[in-house]
Amino acid sequence: MRDNRSRLTAMTLTGVMTALITVCTMVLPIPIPMTTGYVNLGDGILFLSVMLVGWKYGAFAGGVGASLADLLLGSAAWAPWTLLIKAAMAGIAGKIMEFGGNHAAQKASLLWNAAGMLTATIFMAAGYYIAEGVMYGNWAVPAIGLPWNLAQGAIGTAAACFLSSTLRRTSAGKYFYR
Repeated sequence: MRDNRSRLTAMTLTGVMTALITVCTMVLPIPIPMTTGYVNLGDGILFLSVMLVGWKYGAFAGGVGASLADLLLGSAAWAPWTLLIKAAMAGIAGKIMEFGGNHAAQKASLLWNAAGMLTATIFMAAGYYIAEGVMYGNWAVPAIGLPWNLAQGAIGTAAACFLSSTLRRTSAGKYFYR
């Protein structure tokens, strides 16, 4: 009975996180100059979803949520790339967080979480560089987006760490963190 309840909770929370990622990606999309990309706030929620429901559900929420935002913002050509890149991004972050989760100290866990998120950010920036290079056949222009994507991931990392830390201190935190 307990396993079914926790699975239902994870699936429900995954749906909520998918919607939040879509909304946060769509709110304030800042176009990257001289490229077709945009900077957004969705990565923080993507990372938070990985912390709350694990890498598998987080990969679904991140990939689907960010892809839906691309579709709704009129960037349909990017949706398949985003699905793959964001799902892999969540998987990378989650596996590193999972590896570091065996530490008893909360500070050690926070360091592993940050390391996972920053590693995933580097993957995301490289993934979009490759995607833009393949789509447009130009390998110089996509380099313009690299610092923007890295900054987006770093801000997302900081936001996820803050939100996670804040959520842990609330009464609702006992439902999300074991």
